[in-house]
Order: sequence, then structure tokens, then C-alpha cells
Amino acid sequence: MATRVLIDCDPGHDDAIALLLALASPELEVLGITTVAGNQTLDKTTVNALKILEFVGRTEIPVAAGAPRPLVREPYVAAYVHGETGMDGPELPDPQIEPVDQHAVDFLAERIEPGVVLIPTGPLTNIGLLLAHYPEVADRIARIVLMGGAIAEGNVTPAAEFNIWADPEAAARVFTSGIDVTMVGLDVTHKALIRPADTQQLATTGRTGKLVADLFGFYQQFHTEQYGWDGSPVHDAVAVAHVIRDDLVTIADRGVVIDTGGELSRGRTYVDLWGRANWDANAHVGVDIDAQGFIGFLVERLASLG
Repeated sequence: MATRVLIDCDPGHDDAIALLLALASPELEVLGITTVAGNQTLDKTTVNALKILEFVGRTEIPVAAGAPRPLVREPYVAAYVHGETGMDGPELPDPQIEPVDQHAVDFLAERIEPGVVLIPTGPLTNIGLLLAHYPEVADRIARIVLMGGAIAEGNVTPAAEFNIWADPEAAARVFTSGIDVTMVGLDVTHKALIRPADTQQLATTGRTGKLVADLFGFYQQFHTEQYGWDGSPVHDAVAVAHVIRDDLVTIADRGVVIDTGGELSRGRTYVDLWGRANWDANAHVGVDIDAQGFIGFLVERLASLG
């Protein structure tokens, strides 16, 4: 029986690839997609989600737009990584479909049934609002598998990963909710890079492979200039892959605390990796990944979309 999932995202190149992976995987039943501001403004991330669904002919999946800004801090978008559209590179037509006339928070509250897994791959604003407005849904969520955070490094500040930094107050609400939370952070996503040879192989498999290659062509520029890497992490796809296959990411149960303080440390995910703080374990934390296995799985599934 397929795992029922709701994906909350901010497409974004890696969100787009994560959505494609989910749609290519019969192990998942995607009940809906919600969008949030993050990699770009809400209007752009919503359009990008609709474009992906239309591209693969899955327009029956509803999309609901959510929060246009974080709970507390000023809005900030990662256009320096994802470009003006949030998904620069490929030329996709404007979508003919539209989001449902319902806020993402209400949409999620209606569709979360016992056993449903939430996969947030952007800032956690929608999920934080959901838990505040509909606290009763916490008992119905099977688990939350999120992309965000890090044990030891940041990618927007030296201390913080972007998704958590963008809305640390919402993240703190999620990590203290008592829900089964899995954190797939930079410590694993930065170990699993998709490289030009992978996307060149994908480009020969059909229109989806060509789309991913075009996404990679733009996305790679940032990672080459910033890090000197010959590949790019597909952060959000790792979270989706973990829901499908739990053998790819090595998990440790650890205490995690979100820093909501001053700018120097704001958004840091403090992880009691060695148990020195004696924090109760409130999250399953990704600590390692079968990088070759993940990339092989990702390429195989994306190629299957033709």
C-alpha cells in the first residue's frame, strides 16, 4: 500500500526535482502540494509547483498556496541560488491550472488523516501555522520528514541552514510538537551531489531528463562559484527518497534545539550529537548517506518519467 504524503515546498530547483521523484515513485500517493515563500516569493513558488504538475500530466493533484512571509522575521528569498523565477534554466510555459481557493494551512488540516506523512522541503511557516491553528492534527500526522537544518554547518550563515534560518520560530514549533520528526540536513545532502555525467545521462532518457538537465545547468553555477564543487546537492529529493527507502540515509535519534535568538546564531539547529547535554531525543537526525545509492535511485526514477 502506498504511503500517503503531503508535500510542502518552495520550488526551487531541488524542490522541483523532489516533486518529480515523488511523482515517479509508486510507493507514494501524493495527496496534495502546498507552497510557501522561501526560494522565491509565494506567487513564484506556487506557479513553479503548478508547472511541474502540468509538465508530468498530474494536474489532478491539488496545489494550495500558503504563507507569503515568515512568522516573525522579514521575508528573504534565495534568488542568488534559484534565479528570478525560482526555477531558472528551463523554459516552461505558464501553467493552465490554478491553485485551489483555500489557504495551505486549511488545506492541510482538511487532508491530514491518520497515517499521512508530511514532507516539508522549504521554510516551516505553513507547518508552524498549522500546529498553531489546528493543534488537533498533531495526533493524525504519522511523521514529518523535513529537509532542513544541519549538525555542523550552515549555508546561508556560518551557523544556519536556509530553511530553518528563514523561519526559526516555525521550526521551533515543529521540533517541540511531540510529532515524530526526521531532520534531513546539510550533513547528508552535501555528501550526495548530482554531477554533469548524471544529468547528461538523464537528458537522453526523455523530456523529464532534459528538464532536470536544464535545471541543473543553472543550479550548478551557484555551487561551482560558491563551493568549487563539480556537482550540486539535491537537498529536497533526499527527504523524499528517505520516505520511499529508509536504507539510504543513516539516522540517529538526538535532541535538537532551534536557535531563535540574535542574528549571529539565529536559525541554528543545535544537535546533541554525543549526548553531552542529555537532551531528550526529539528528532531522527540524518548523519550519513549512501551517496552513490541515492544518486543511482534518483536518476533511475527520474528517467522512468520519460
